[in-house]
Amino acid sequence: MSKHLIDLEHITKSFGSNVVLDDLNLYIRENEFLTLLGPSGCGKTTTLRLIGGFETPDKGRILFDGIDITNIPPHKRQLNTVFQKYALFTHMNIEDNIAFGLKIKGKTDKYIKDKIEYALKLVNLSGYGKRMPDSLSGGQQQRIAIARAIVNEPKVLLLDEPLGALDLKLRQDMQYELIRMKKELGITFIYVTHDQEEALTMSDTIVVMNQGYIQQIGTPEDIYNEPENAFVADFIGDSNIIDATMIHDKLVSFLGARFDCVDVGFGENKPVDVVLRPEDIILCKPEEGTITGEVTHLIFKGVHYEMEVMTEGYEMLVHSTTMSPVGTKVGIKVDPFNIQIMHKPESEDEEAVGVEE
Repeated sequence: MSKHLIDLEHITKSFGSNVVLDDLNLYIRENEFLTLLGPSGCGKTTTLRLIGGFETPDKGRILFDGIDITNIPPHKRQLNTVFQKYALFTHMNIEDNIAFGLKIKGKTDKYIKDKIEYALKLVNLSGYGKRMPDSLSGGQQQRIAIARAIVNEPKVLLLDEPLGALDLKLRQDMQYELIRMKKELGITFIYVTHDQEEALTMSDTIVVMNQGYIQQIGTPEDIYNEPENAFVADFIGDSNIIDATMIHDKLVSFLGARFDCVDVGFGENKPVDVVLRPEDIILCKPEEGTITGEVTHLIFKGVHYEMEVMTEGYEMLVHSTTMSPVGTKVGIKVDPFNIQIMHKPESEDEEAVGVEE
């Protein structure tokens, strides 16, 4: 993989008595689509604002291409930011909006004209240059905001919940547009969202944050299939998180039965958490299951049925393309490979700190 473009080293940031980031360390590679993902107040937007130069850390430093930029103002950094609020100039037409930064830099009229044409083509809005912002839809305005950022040829594009104000269909369309633009531009994207699906769809790397700490860094597949703690498992997609005992390597006990698994190194007879994704649970005839239960709830979701199955006092969420009506007695099986074992946090503090990278 390519070299580090941005390094955040031992970053701490507080607002009054509220510590938002606590000794955060993170590197971002060149040409990476990296997403900062987490609930409101987890520190993801503050991290983005620090990279952009809109905030300064209390402690630590930020390196860009090996050079310390911690105290360099935003306009002198090789990056541009696209916010959720598009912040287009309403009194200017689209061309003038896009050209604004280039005019400040004193670029020639020919250069500016070529850049506007290129940017409008890139965001699929050729021919819109003379229109005014208020004549465009939300999705089109967001594309213009991106066009305005990319004409300045930043090495890094910072995107702060840029699709948050769009409806679901438009948001999904824009996700594909952003992936296409990223490939075409060959620049680094740092993206902030609290939408798990958005992060899983677009990112090369996801950084899951909670309470100012990084919980896990990995590819979308790693984060989804191998969550490192209960917070990540719960936050990314739906999960069943069940109290369990690791009997010994590759054997775990939960809900009154023993299950083969593939995890090792958790010790013997140790309390652990088991994560089962709803789509990994196999419903079968009662006599064929490792444990049995009863379907208590059923919703049709289009692609699959979402069922709740009561077993041993635990309400298990199950996704299946086959329906079992409410009241059906079912067996439950899980492939050993689909049973994820996690250490139990010792305390609430440990739960917040999560896993050190």
